[in-house]
Amino acid sequence: MDAQAWEKVDELIDKNQTKTIKDLFAEDKDRAAKFSLEAAGWFLDYSKNRIDEATMKALIKLAEKANLKEEIEKMFTGKKINATEGRAVLHTALRCQDKNVKIKVDGKDVMPGVRKVLDQMAAFSDQVRQGKWKGFAGKRIKNVVNIGIGGSDLGPVMANIALTPYTKRNMKFFFVSNVDSTHMAETLRAVKASETLFIIASKTFTTQETMSNAEAAKAWFIAEAQKAGLKKAAAEAAVAKHFVAVSTAAKEVAAFGIDTKNMFGFWDWVGGRYSLPSAIGLSLMLAIGRNNYKKLLKGYYKMDRHFRTARFSRNMPVILALLGILYVNGYGAESYCVLPYDQYLSRFPAYLQQMDMESNGKCVDKDGNPVTYSTGPIEWGEPGTNGQHSFYQLIHQGTHLIPCDFIGCSKTHNPIGDLHDKLMANLFAQTEALAFGKTAEECAAEGVDKKLIPFKTFEGNKPTNTLLCDQLTPETLGALVALYEHKVFVQGVIWNIYSYDQWGVQLGKVLAKGVLSDLTAKKPSGKHDASTNQLIARYRKAVGR
Repeated sequence: MDAQAWEKVDELIDKNQTKTIKDLFAEDKDRAAKFSLEAAGWFLDYSKNRIDEATMKALIKLAEKANLKEEIEKMFTGKKINATEGRAVLHTALRCQDKNVKIKVDGKDVMPGVRKVLDQMAAFSDQVRQGKWKGFAGKRIKNVVNIGIGGSDLGPVMANIALTPYTKRNMKFFFVSNVDSTHMAETLRAVKASETLFIIASKTFTTQETMSNAEAAKAWFIAEAQKAGLKKAAAEAAVAKHFVAVSTAAKEVAAFGIDTKNMFGFWDWVGGRYSLPSAIGLSLMLAIGRNNYKKLLKGYYKMDRHFRTARFSRNMPVILALLGILYVNGYGAESYCVLPYDQYLSRFPAYLQQMDMESNGKCVDKDGNPVTYSTGPIEWGEPGTNGQHSFYQLIHQGTHLIPCDFIGCSKTHNPIGDLHDKLMANLFAQTEALAFGKTAEECAAEGVDKKLIPFKTFEGNKPTNTLLCDQLTPETLGALVALYEHKVFVQGVIWNIYSYDQWGVQLGKVLAKGVLSDLTAKKPSGKHDASTNQLIARYRKAVGR
């Protein structure tokens, strides 16, 4: 992060420290309009932040000093900005709507391959949705079970729930990620083998959790097919009618028993947490159909175009990123809260957790040197009024500064009485309460007992952003996801860290192999630390080893 540019931001923070959000509104009657903008179907009101025009200009200078414009072009044009893995970062190519564009990686245009996979997904989803794809008993597919983990699970789960109004209601969709046997067992209890399609999502077909679950599902399926009257060989052959793969490992896919014609590929320039618009979204296309999936991609593309072309002062992802940096590095905020006031977005905070924390949870810069400033805030949240009756107390009156993003939709898919009016009233009221608070004088004027005034006073001055769309649709969902993707990218650029690798998840996975060996061996090696050895011994005793 450019020290000189940040110094100017820091000076303005010190200068304005006595000014509250309430004061800033009192000073400028046009503030709400001034700090609002629209893009790709979303309206952002960021006026309830601890900013003025000078602060925003200083923050934009920070982005300019980081050569953000050049970095954006590097990403969109296929440069290998994921340097530690030697890869391009081209999730934007997956949703590109320009049929004439060429995006090259190592001299080869990737767009024909992207379109080919999308066409393959569309043809397959049509077959399944129309009942033309039959299982071993000649029955249509009624259940789809997606087996994946991380980006191969969180995106499809989030989007499937978010777009429930657009799903095929006579089909049910399940997602198994955890290697905990309970996750698989409870899913299999809810489906019939003869009516179920399994999607195994693993690029290399070697991911431990995914392949362990895949093997368990396969064993269950073969056993169920035999119970239905098939011979063992026929049951094993029937795997090809009930299992497909999202992978690039043809040999491993074939060895599993899946016909490689039903293997949907993707590329090493697609990071897992950015892979929803790739073949990883196959379960979603099965749910909402090819046309709605195209609308999802269109929404992504609209936000991509806005991000790439809009000046920074009117650029929604850039503004959100800069505000986040202001609070993380200027005010010491360690987390931020995402609060969707739409039940269909209930898994959106969990989806953003991986996107943000796996991307920017880094402690060294691009040169491998320890950073001297905070990066990667903790992201968390809950939908709607649930959070109000849970953790809002801490946000309003606690000792932590927690900036919040409120997300709402003006129209509901499910109008019931005045419920939606009440939901949205709560959204708007919460941002008002957080910004303006309630003074001791106001409490006294209301006749509050003097002894209770300290407990009923609200400091206010709590920053919030409000994002509004007309209605949650495939297009607005695509734009929303892209908005946060680009926000995370901008922050990584300014912090001078690599946002697209995730070496931090590797060590525990490697050590788990050695621990597993000791859990199952006749005699454990005892090569771990005293605590781990103790835990292994206790586990072995409990299971009778």
